[in-house]
Amino acid sequence: MSSDFEGYEQDFAVLTSEITSKISRVPRLPPDEKKQMVANVEKQLEEAKELLEQMDLEVREIPPQSRGMYSNRMRSYKQEMGKLETDFKRSRIAYSDEVRNELLGDDGNSSENQRAHLLDNTERLERSSRRLEAGYQIAVETEQIGQEMLENLSHDREKIQRARERLRETDANLGKSSRILTGMLRR
Repeated sequence: MSSDFEGYEQDFAVLTSEITSKISRVPRLPPDEKKQMVANVEKQLEEAKELLEQMDLEVREIPPQSRGMYSNRMRSYKQEMGKLETDFKRSRIAYSDEVRNELLGDDGNSSENQRAHLLDNTERLERSSRRLEAGYQIAVETEQIGQEMLENLSHDREKIQRARERLRETDANLGKSSRILTGMLRR
């Protein structure tokens, strides 16, 4: 039984070294090859899990007096498998970030481009705010001038109305004076 376990160990060692090698190459590959490599690594990780399961079954069948040594090795292999899966997830995240950048047209300088774009927009916004403030000031001044003009026109209207009233009174007085004079001339 231990010979089966050792055979599984050798297969596991070869498989994990291949997986490690492929994981490290994923970020440097062109996009088409990356897809293939990711799919290939996923298959090999599944094979490695199956090998671990087979090894675990073999350890259970080993007599209890020699099982301790094999159990320690199994723990080590499971930790190695967990590390491989973590590394693969990291490489996939890097790969998915690259795919996202390709799809969105980001070229690595996106944070600098975004910062420059934000600065431009902020500057434009400040200019627009200053223009609006100046426009508001002009509107307030225009309103004050208009109000002063209305007050002046109102005073002028009152003066004109008083002058018209005096003119009517004067006209009426002239009319009376004219009749009185006419009446005096007739007598």
